[in-house]
Amino acid sequence: MKIENTQSQMRKGILEYCILSILKNGEAYPSDIIQRLKRAKMIVVEGTLYPLLTRLKNAELLQYRWEKSPSGPPRKYYSLTDKGIAFLIELDRTWKDLAKAVRLTTKTKKDE
Repeated sequence: MKIENTQSQMRKGILEYCILSILKNGEAYPSDIIQRLKRAKMIVVEGTLYPLLTRLKNAELLQYRWEKSPSGPPRKYYSLTDKGIAFLIELDRTWKDLAKAVRLTTKTKKDE
């Protein structure tokens, strides 16, 4: 078993949560989302991001608007819907519960 595979699967498992968390601060262009994910070591390429954005939009968690670009085609800016905000609140709770569970299961007797 390779550690890289497990690390990749862990990142993929929380990628949607990270995208929604980025968008809670306001709308963003996909390349901005990719930059933020890369800075956070959540290595993502456009080929990974776009299907996720489409899935989140189809689930009515995201919406987008087009904006003219002075240097090229129009740009699509994504933002959270009300349903997306509610979903993110639930994911925040789940993340906190999972983090607590991991802390509890990794505690040593010395820590107790």
